Amino acid sequence: MTDPIPEGFEPHFRKSPLTDPWEPLYSRVAEKSVSIGLRLAKPHTNSRGLIHGGLIASLADNAMGYSCSQALGWKVSLVTISLAVDFVGSGEIGQWLEVECEVIKTGATLCFAQSLIKAGGVTVARANASFRVVTKKQ
Repeated sequence: MTDPIPEGFEPHFRKSPLTDPWEPLYSRVAEKSVSIGLRLAKPHTNSRGLIHGGLIASLADNAMGYSCSQALGWKVSLVTISLAVDFVGSGEIGQWLEVECEVIKTGATLCFAQSLIKAGGVTVARANASFRVVTKKQ
């Protein structure tokens, strides 16, 4: 059974050469967070047919960085300085994978966020990251 795309998700607003092969990506923007989601498919799997941990880590990194940007009003750029992911399960092809984020703290030089990554509504990983806040190039 295929999970529906949850309400509030729209085609993702930011494209990247890394994530282009994973399209279509979706995002849901809230006041201080950005969630990213996609329908799991064969290109998202490893050689054993499981959802690849690199996909999960990359999407979590993106969503947490975007969440920090959203919390900071998109006035600065962010660079990941630390990323930790704990894998606690796996998703199946056809399921909806979603990265739900929470910004823990923002500051002038650092931002901290955490996320839960769910497949079919069940937590398959958790992640946290620290980001360096840098001035945007004009």
